[in-house]
Amino acid sequence: MKDTNLIVITLLFGLAAAAMVAYGYVKGGGQGALGIKLAATNLGRVLPLLIFAFIIAGMVQALVPQDLIAHWVGEGSGWRGIMVGTVAGAMTPAGPFVSFPIAAALLKAGACVGPLVAFLTAWMLLSVSRIPIELGILGWKLTLIRVACCFFVPPVAGWLAWRVFGCYE
Repeated sequence: MKDTNLIVITLLFGLAAAAMVAYGYVKGGGQGALGIKLAATNLGRVLPLLIFAFIIAGMVQALVPQDLIAHWVGEGSGWRGIMVGTVAGAMTPAGPFVSFPIAAALLKAGACVGPLVAFLTAWMLLSVSRIPIELGILGWKLTLIRVACCFFVPPVAGWLAWRVFGCYE
């Protein structure tokens, strides 16, 4: 994502937050103060995770050699890159605060859109770390049906992204 896009999105979120805070205070009944208190509590819980996630993403970018990234998920990696992205996404045991910064770091380090789409799609649909919880709550039959239905989606999504968008900067 380009810095300009990030600035625009940040400004839009800031305006939305300011409007909601103003509405909470106008509404009365302590809703504005309660909203700010809940936001501070959530920030306190999530901020350490965010800091560590960005450290991990930065270290991936700094420590993993550019030619290694280029070989496995860069331009010319084709199906190999899509499958590496799929497996890596399915094996990533973290939530969005880790997965998205890692994907952004890989993009900056030269990964192409196909493997990154496969990575993110597999992380969302096939995350191995969520399967035990899913088995325990939903049972083996529904879990197996869901995984079977989603199994081919990440490689297909990665392939479509690769064919339509190629490798961009």
